[in-house]
Amino acid sequence: MTAGGVHEYLCWRGPLSVNVFVIGAGNVPLPKEAFHLAGMVPDAYLPYPLLEQPEAVERLGLVSYDVDFVDTSLDLRQYTRAVLRRVCADTRAVAWTAFEGTFHYDELLTDQVADQVYGYCTTGAEPVVEWDVAALRSEKWRRGVAGARAALDALLFPDRSL
Repeated sequence: MTAGGVHEYLCWRGPLSVNVFVIGAGNVPLPKEAFHLAGMVPDAYLPYPLLEQPEAVERLGLVSYDVDFVDTSLDLRQYTRAVLRRVCADTRAVAWTAFEGTFHYDELLTDQVADQVYGYCTTGAEPVVEWDVAALRSEKWRRGVAGARAALDALLFPDRSL
């Protein structure tokens, strides 16, 4: 796969679609205006408070967002960084962007899905975004996603760190 591989995966159903997941920001989606970022205004904004959340997740809230752009020539790297920064602002949260169809409660930011995650952020840290599919398969990327998973575990299970 080429460096443009992530871009290709983001427009598999037509528009470019950034799929964002955030745990820790409650179950109430941000307004669509919150996604007017990096000088871009999405053509579609589809928030999904996820159902049947495990107890630890439900306590913090989990929302998924599909943020779509009709213009498939756009470079969404900066936008993806801005979205991750935005959804982690104002609360303790962990957020990530992943390819469509990769979400499962048992595999949140695990090694099994690390190569399907193309961005992550924790509150207080700078978002990390990777646009090269080969890099997503690297050990370095897996370690970065594992760090985000450790932050998620600390958020979900604060008593375990005592």
